[in-house]
Amino acid sequence: MSTPVCVLVGMMGAGKTTVGGLVAERLGVPFRDVDADIEAAAGKPIPDIFIDDGEERFRELERDAVAAALDGFAGVLALGGGAILDPQTRKRLADHRVVYLSVELPDALKRVGFGAGRPVLAMNPRATLRHLLDQRRPLYEEVATVVVATDGRTPDEVADEVAAALGLGGR
Repeated sequence: MSTPVCVLVGMMGAGKTTVGGLVAERLGVPFRDVDADIEAAAGKPIPDIFIDDGEERFRELERDAVAAALDGFAGVLALGGGAILDPQTRKRLADHRVVYLSVELPDALKRVGFGAGRPVLAMNPRATLRHLLDQRRPLYEEVATVVVATDGRTPDEVADEVAAALGLGGR
């Protein structure tokens, strides 16, 4: 059974997908985004899952997709921003190298804009994002092996730090 080289966690706007692809490229391993797995399993985009089936169903699909990826993927894995809300997922992450890409509210807002395509930000993106950051930060820190700040940095700079922090070399 293969396991990920590392698992990236963090808020929307932290750069998990962008940085994850760069880290995977540097290490010569594949990259996988659990959100894409969820969309493939459901046969529709995440916003449609939220609208048609509700957040609870989305979280079930997410938990299953994370479990499958943790047990069978040997590359860089990015989790959705809310995946760590599930206690089972947090427990599963204990056996993995987890990198928390931290982002503060101003940079997160710049990166996600007004939340287009992000169902949890549909109403009042600024207040919602602030609440989510406060709620989730302790959980990200709980599961993290390494914390890398992304504020005011390019994706390449962050990817280099992630690779170096894991002792896997950078560019």
